[in-house]
Amino acid sequence: MNVITTDIKDVLIIEPRVFKDARGYFFESFSQREFDEKVTPILGHSINFVQDNESMSSRGVMRGLHFQRPPFTQSKLVRCVRGAVLDVAVDIRKGSPTFGKHVAVELTEDNHRQFFVPRGFAHGFAVLSDVAVFQYKCDEFYHPEADGGISILDDSLGIDWRIPSAEAILSEKDTKHAMLKDFDTPFDINVSLY
Repeated sequence: MNVITTDIKDVLIIEPRVFKDARGYFFESFSQREFDEKVTPILGHSINFVQDNESMSSRGVMRGLHFQRPPFTQSKLVRCVRGAVLDVAVDIRKGSPTFGKHVAVELTEDNHRQFFVPRGFAHGFAVLSDVAVFQYKCDEFYHPEADGGISILDDSLGIDWRIPSAEAILSEKDTKHAMLKDFDTPFDINVSLY
């Protein structure tokens, strides 16, 4: 497993070792031991994933930018097992030097990359292929009362979703999220979220 740091601390790209031969390929999609050995030293704390989710979406679907409010904050380890998505993490921690900044990575069934989104970040993705199957591990259970989001179409974030806004397919819930400038973040860089 290769861990790639990004321009924002603790937002990580993970590349598994893929073994290919005439039959196809094999890789460990997750190993707690290897995650602890390679990621925990970077984060400075361990992560214990408790819930796995999967979604299927068609081209043009955009989901996000989602998070859970304290005390039910979540870290996510995400991957695309079919198709391709542009996956994005936005720093929404008050007082952070990277507040409002984002990291974007293309996750595909061919590159097998995974993306670690820490607590204190909003997360979303746009489907670039005809169909995408997306999986994510979470280190906190889903709590609907703590559900939150900022607008995935907020131009001030400077995200190139590679999908024209007029063609974006959003849930009704995702059309109602506030823009970042109107958002009162529940996260503070000086308060531990772990």
